[in-house]
Amino acid sequence: MGAASVLAGWRRRFHLWIDHGAGNDAVAAWIHRGLVLLICANVVAIVLESIPDLALRYGPSFKAFEAVSLVVFTLEYGVRLWSAPEHARYRGLTPARARLAYATSLPAVIDLLATLPLAFAMLGLSDLRALLLLRLLRFFKLGRYSPGMASLAAALHAERKALFACFVVLMGVMLMAASLMHLVEHEAQPDKLGTIPDAMWWAIITLTTVGYGDVFPITAAGKAVAAVTAVLGLVMLALPVGIVATAFAQEIHRREFVVTWSMIASVPLFGQLDAVEIAEVMQFLRARTVKAGAVVAHAGDPLQALYFVASGEVEIAVASGKARLDEGHFFGALTLDDVAIVSHSPCVTAATATEPTKLLVLDQIDFRALTARSPKLAAHIRAKAHR
Repeated sequence: MGAASVLAGWRRRFHLWIDHGAGNDAVAAWIHRGLVLLICANVVAIVLESIPDLALRYGPSFKAFEAVSLVVFTLEYGVRLWSAPEHARYRGLTPARARLAYATSLPAVIDLLATLPLAFAMLGLSDLRALLLLRLLRFFKLGRYSPGMASLAAALHAERKALFACFVVLMGVMLMAASLMHLVEHEAQPDKLGTIPDAMWWAIITLTTVGYGDVFPITAAGKAVAAVTAVLGLVMLALPVGIVATAFAQEIHRREFVVTWSMIASVPLFGQLDAVEIAEVMQFLRARTVKAGAVVAHAGDPLQALYFVASGEVEIAVASGKARLDEGHFFGALTLDDVAIVSHSPCVTAATATEPTKLLVLDQIDFRALTARSPKLAAHIRAKAHR
């Protein structure tokens, strides 16, 4: 029983290190940075190895680096598979079912495919050119460490039905354009547009605005069809681009909204506000970016604003010494009806950014506008301050 609990503890620790990316854990930070650098180095090595001179000169070095990378990626996949029961998504399953569920997820499939060259090498099949594609799949492992790529994937998933509808419309327009071009050009160019499948090549190239120039109409009717098809191509490209851009912006806004919401709700002054009232507070926040070493609040100046640390770190001076506040923390003070409302400490005398930092600021002027706009919110804050 003792050994099982120790093993479970190590499994939990490995999960936090390699999969969870535990915030301030130095081991997790180094593991993630090392994996990202290794993935990037692998992609660069694969590209450089395709140059004959470099492959001939540094062939053994490339092979040694590939062998080390395969061992590391295989160990990574094994650890992720072993610690899968600790993942929040699979925590309600048995260990075997949790590992099976993880193994069939897209990130795990990519990890597995990236390690397959090791299995082929052990079987003596390392010279297969198809293995190059498996090695290049390692690039997509970066999606696990990039919030931006994760947001883009979430946006594509959310708009998958609309994007599929755009694809269906594109196929329909392509068939119509190809059929029309075949009807008006099949006699003039039987070798290029004599059949609808031949005309489909011209249609898709024109709709995607590539225009190789290997097939083009020579009759007046054909040129008219080509002109309309070219204009429709611009419209067809704009549809999915607009859908993806809007969905991506909404996903980023949604993530920022959740982070900002949690920071505001953590302030005791705003802790009991309902959803509508917190949304009103968020409308008055102003973003401020400061460089490392920049003074946020000078010593001796009274604090007349609330500062939320969205990213980075701020060092504040208090009576007991100095304290460092990272993402999610706040400091500052506001005044309502000549009553000082302190949010973090009554003795914050100065604040300096220790690294590039993004702050969300609610200053005194905006705070007064907020309370004047919402009497209910002002009454709540007033009652909270008096208590």
